[in-house]
Amino acid sequence: MAAFFVTGTDTEIGKTTIAAGLLHAARQLGMSTAAAKPVASDCLVTAEGLRNGDALALLGECSLPLDYATVNPFAFAPAIAPHLAAREVGVPLSVEGLVTATRRVLALGADFTLVEGAGGWHVPLDGGACLSDLAVALRLPVILVVGVRLGCINHALLTAQAIAANGLRLAGWVANVVDPATSRLADNLATLTERLPAPCLGCVPHLASPQPAQVAEHLQLQSLLTR
Repeated sequence: MAAFFVTGTDTEIGKTTIAAGLLHAARQLGMSTAAAKPVASDCLVTAEGLRNGDALALLGECSLPLDYATVNPFAFAPAIAPHLAAREVGVPLSVEGLVTATRRVLALGADFTLVEGAGGWHVPLDGGACLSDLAVALRLPVILVVGVRLGCINHALLTAQAIAANGLRLAGWVANVVDPATSRLADNLATLTERLPAPCLGCVPHLASPQPAQVAEHLQLQSLLTR
């Protein structure tokens, strides 16, 4: 079994796009897949309850039978930081609660499981904790999605340092070109490759409407699985 925690250099930099692409690539290799988005805000009210687009995208790439509540146990409507959204509705958002919920997915024993965070590495939870504490509690190696735009090198290196400071292994990183006008793209990628202490799993170009199969074409999953 292989399980990883997916984080990003910021919010809205394509964590779900890359995670869904990795899950799709794993399925193409004949692996069973599962995923979790333990906490999500900006959820829509539907007849079935609150639904988050990112969680639904991950669920769509899971080969094992999973229901929505298992994938996304903590769902909130406001498009704000999860701890603030949880506070508004009086729902405790603790590391312990997220660990218990996420372990239900990990216990399924899929060949390839991804646990996607929210926002960046140190998103707040209750009691001074951070979402990174979930990855620490589960001892999951980390995949870093670098949203390639001006300033991404600094954000990527700081995030990699924080991951190491938390005692976790950076298993790999993916360059996701969120700004197609990024100047000196090749030079930026070369600098990231030189300075990040993990292999690059691929560079995904700016895509207008990225689909998992399309994203998977730009990813090298074997670089992750053979470490």
